[in-house]
Amino acid sequence: MAFEGLSEKLQSVFKKLTGRGKLNEKDIKEAMREVKLALLEADVNFLVVKSFIKTVSERCVGAEVLESLTPGQQVIKIVNEELTALMGGGQTKLNFAPKPPTIIMLVGLQGAGKTTMCGKLGAYLKKQYSRSPLLVGCDIYRPAAIRQLQVVGEKLGLPVFERGQSDPVETALLSLKEAERRACDLIIVDTAGRLHIDEEMMDELVRLKAALNPTEILLTVDAMTGQDAVNVAKTFDEKLDITGVILTKLDGDTRGGAALSVRSVTGKPIKFSGVGEKLTDIEPFHPDRMASRILGMGDVLSLIEKAQASFDEKQAAELAKKMVQNRFTLEDFLSQMQQMKNMGSMQDLLAMLPGGNKLANIEFDEKALSRTEAIILSMTKEERENPDIINGSRRKRIARGCGLQIQDVNRLLNQFEQTKKLMKQFSGFGKKGKKGFRLPF
Repeated sequence: MAFEGLSEKLQSVFKKLTGRGKLNEKDIKEAMREVKLALLEADVNFLVVKSFIKTVSERCVGAEVLESLTPGQQVIKIVNEELTALMGGGQTKLNFAPKPPTIIMLVGLQGAGKTTMCGKLGAYLKKQYSRSPLLVGCDIYRPAAIRQLQVVGEKLGLPVFERGQSDPVETALLSLKEAERRACDLIIVDTAGRLHIDEEMMDELVRLKAALNPTEILLTVDAMTGQDAVNVAKTFDEKLDITGVILTKLDGDTRGGAALSVRSVTGKPIKFSGVGEKLTDIEPFHPDRMASRILGMGDVLSLIEKAQASFDEKQAAELAKKMVQNRFTLEDFLSQMQQMKNMGSMQDLLAMLPGGNKLANIEFDEKALSRTEAIILSMTKEERENPDIINGSRRKRIARGCGLQIQDVNRLLNQFEQTKKLMKQFSGFGKKGKKGFRLPF
């Protein structure tokens, strides 16, 4: 989980502060020293840390303590506000061209995840903004880069335009005609990864920019590169005047210093973050929500958005009716578990709840859902709709069919019965006259 180490250290500092009644200047100074060390260990740029600590310290020493808050809580509030400001203040959305097509160039170092991010970004904009993307392969140097883009495009149902090892600038210009032919209003260009000190390769990006006049030039930064991300961002910005940053592999870095450094050094906003290996694991970057996660306050808004994106409203309404009528089946049980799976891992979901990061070390059996799917899919339609008919011989057959033990089948059926009982208790509140509450079905 991103910022895991930083989050733990900061919360430890603030726990000491909130445990005291009044704070003096010495207390603030000691706390800020610990915060400074925590930020440096998280690989945040030294100059950024120095400026951040100076600003927070001045506000903490001079701030009037609100009547509704303890001094310790006031310090946390100030740190939260300054962390949010450090990462950009508020969400910065993508710009779309007033006249199609909108052209987005993804640039960055080798191995930053640009090719996969092209697909993720295209799929996201297609779903959220009803755009029609065309992916363009302009990485002619890395072996199989174009093939990788084609595979990503096939998996996401997005068209890909490429011309093999031809000149990238020519390919990019021809993609404009291809987009017009396909009626695509969005072009996402995958460029070759390069070192920021490679002048010849950087000049190719400058030529691409001049030829395409892109709406957005997004620097793709691997969150695990740490402080080097700052040097990369500065060089690319000086050469190309980037419009924003995408942080990849944010889920795999417990430090996350790049997210706190890049925005401050370049002045360019972080627009998206890659938060997993799935092609759907992309999120708009919200500085305020990220600051809340770091400080252990959770990110309930993102959790709600994930649920809205993953759960089908019609299915939810139908399920609610079934709960009231006590008609919940194993098919429904499987459907709900699959939609939960689409939201991400259980650990990631818990981290979005206030204080949920404290549960980060609890191990969840993420393979349990796969076993549940296998068991239910080994049943007949009649058995799924009416589990009461599943006797001993049927249980043996189901166990053989999914390659598991009879005990596994028994365990699932017991879980299902417990779930039904729980739902029946809730649906009882919907009956007329019970506790003055009635569900609208």
